[in-house]
Amino acid sequence: MKVTIEGIVLNETNYSETSKILNILTKEYGYISVMSKGSRTIKSKLRGISMKLIYANFTINYKEKGISTLIEGSLIDSLKYIMTDYTKMIYANKLVNICKNVLKENQDPLLFDILKFALLKINQGMDPKIMIWITEIKFLTFLGVAPLFTSCINCGNSEIKTFDINRGGVICSSCYKDEYVFSKTTLKLLKLFQMVDISKIDKLNIQNKKVLEELNQFINEYYEKYTGIYLEKKS
Repeated sequence: MKVTIEGIVLNETNYSETSKILNILTKEYGYISVMSKGSRTIKSKLRGISMKLIYANFTINYKEKGISTLIEGSLIDSLKYIMTDYTKMIYANKLVNICKNVLKENQDPLLFDILKFALLKINQGMDPKIMIWITEIKFLTFLGVAPLFTSCINCGNSEIKTFDINRGGVICSSCYKDEYVFSKTTLKLLKLFQMVDISKIDKLNIQNKKVLEELNQFINEYYEKYTGIYLEKKS
């Protein structure tokens, strides 16, 4: 079946002397494998769209089972500011890796939009570390372990003191024992990360060192406790 789909290349593997197998994340068909015949040759018309992190419309002979075949493609965005910046590239690869782990558990079409807009925002110059944090918080919903930020997980009180990672939600002063007390700014940002539409973010600049450390602490500890997914270190 010949179809044209919007997709992002998450992985490329050399195949034979001239071809590649591309793993492409699409909204319509999820994470699919596509043969790009002859794309390793200099004159191939498929060469420019058969690379990791390419965001394009791909025309393929789609197979529901097995490997589809790439016919042609038209570039939507080369993500050139990521591809030419070592730091951005490192973060983009981290983002792709965590997405691939989530895809093993859930292939919800919304994952495509989250990854797409996160990469586009990094390409546009937004802080890549913050974009990954936002994405990681959003991915927790698709892993079935979304943290609860709205009211005390124990009694329902809306007056929040901190977040209890062991219980997976915020707690009030009455239910507080000796849990680490996250700053109000950190808790506000975590809730924002969970709710915000990434495509609508124009600016998000966090300078407070303690808040940055707490965001990193929270996400790493939460993933370790509830997902089993190892998060790569963010320098």
